[in-house]
Order: sequence, then structure tokens, then C-alpha cells
Amino acid sequence: MNTQPREIIAARNKSIGDKMGLPVFDTNMCAEDLDKMATSAVEAANFLKAISHEGRLMILCHLASGEKSVTELETLLSARQAAVSQQLSRLRLEGLVVPRRDGKTIFYRLADDRPKQIMEVVYDLFCRKD
Repeated sequence: MNTQPREIIAARNKSIGDKMGLPVFDTNMCAEDLDKMATSAVEAANFLKAISHEGRLMILCHLASGEKSVTELETLLSARQAAVSQQLSRLRLEGLVVPRRDGKTIFYRLADDRPKQIMEVVYDLFCRKD
């Protein structure tokens, strides 16, 4: 059983590796920390479900480099408009992309930096050839 305060454990973990500074969970965690952990787990699971489709991953990959129109995405993905729109709808519902209308054209961009960060990790793990 670890008797060090959470702050010391968190600081030690942060110094070990800022990039992957995962906290150490133990039986001494207070109820509030466990509740926060459970809430974060639900949010993370929903995020991962939203990106767990190859079409949505490809859309996020293309949007990581900047805003694209639905027509551009259709061309880049070699997919029909209905299929692209369906995947964009799911990404929009999950708050990962934001639409913008300019006349008859609808453009999409990433809503925040989370999808880009995840796409960089996915790229490093599965696409980068070193």
C-alpha cells in the first residue's frame, strides 16, 4: 500500500515523463478522485467510439491539416456525399468538428486540438515508417 500523498505521486510521475505522465491509482484514492476518474473514463470512451470508424478517422486526418469542404472530403476519400455526410454528422454530434456555411458550400474544421493530438498519435503508431 502506497502511503505517499497524491501530490507527491503525481509530481514524481510528471517528472518521469511529461508526455505520458499517467497517475498512479491506488486504494487510498478519495471518492472525489474516483468520481472524476469515472467521469473521465466515460468521456474518453465516447471520444474513442466516435473515432472508431475508418471513414471518421480519415476525415479527421484530412481536417487535421485545415478546413475542407464536404466536396473536397468526398474527393479525398473517394466516397459518396451521403457516406461522407453521415460520418461528418457523427463527428459533429460528438463535438469533434464544426461546420461553416459559405453560400451553398459547407466547410468543416476540427472543433479543438483533441482530434489532431489523437491523429498524431495514431499516425506515429500505425503510419510512420522509420
